[in-house]
Amino acid sequence: MPGPADGLWSIGELAERAGATVKTVRFYSDRGLLPETARSAGGHRRYGSGALDRLGLIRALRALDLPLPEVRRVLEDEAGDGGAGAVLEDAVAARLGRLGEQMAALRWREAGLRLVQDCPPRERAGRLRLIAAVAAPPSTDALARFWRAWLPPRMPAPATAAFLEHAVPQPPADPAPAQVLAFARLHALVTGPCPAARPCQPAVHGADARSRAAVLYAGLAEAYGLAAEPLRNGRAPYAGAALDCFVAAYAAAYGTGDGTVFRRRLRDRLAADPRFDRYWELVAEVAGPRDGRPAATPGTAHDWLLAALDADVERAA
Repeated sequence: MPGPADGLWSIGELAERAGATVKTVRFYSDRGLLPETARSAGGHRRYGSGALDRLGLIRALRALDLPLPEVRRVLEDEAGDGGAGAVLEDAVAARLGRLGEQMAALRWREAGLRLVQDCPPRERAGRLRLIAAVAAPPSTDALARFWRAWLPPRMPAPATAAFLEHAVPQPPADPAPAQVLAFARLHALVTGPCPAARPCQPAVHGADARSRAAVLYAGLAEAYGLAAEPLRNGRAPYAGAALDCFVAAYAAAYGTGDGTVFRRRLRDRLAADPRFDRYWELVAEVAGPRDGRPAATPGTAHDWLLAALDADVERAA
């Protein structure tokens, strides 16, 4: 379509060339994103040929679902250096991040709905309440608060962060319904009250060991790592480097040395400590199996090492 003699288009002509509606052009003009070049004698808006490219860019940005303030910043950047650069890159990256979060939320909601759909009718109300207590995608804040309250007071922040990295499972990006259920149950477990019948703190968290908490949990993390491979391979608990590291961590926390007497006392102390078996069972369900084998968690590694300690004590008796 040839342009008018003065090189300017009316709002209708611009809309027709762009394949848009007059309402769309007026909307962007009213918000200052598409300024007119001049006004006719009758006060009607007139646009230069550059308005066509600008309108195309605006519509392309809006098609990416960028909000108007970000569109404005991209246009200003484009006008300033002759091409949309860093501002557009940042805007697209931010939008991709938000879309990723939305998609993760949708995947969790879909798995949750399938979970409710596939369960017996009498269980649906309970599952709905359980799942509704967890955001989509879920947050691990409640799990972290649980462990921060359980860990020794004044434990150094780096040691706490290292422990939380192992103890708090990250929700899978594309969960199966069973993983959604396990995470919801995990959330309900950590937000519930501590059983009154048993203490919620192990003996090693006592005042005499607080200053050595970082040493204890660094040693335990190493021991759990050493136990993970035989645990995944299905090996029975045995005395070895993993057990020695496990015992040494507790010996350092109590300010004593390793030995037969200490191992016997440690076994008895650990047997009386509060256990979080259900927590670790659910953590393994959230993680899902790897190579067809259950996930090795700090809880399963701890149990494996306790069994190795018990066998070692009995053998030495």
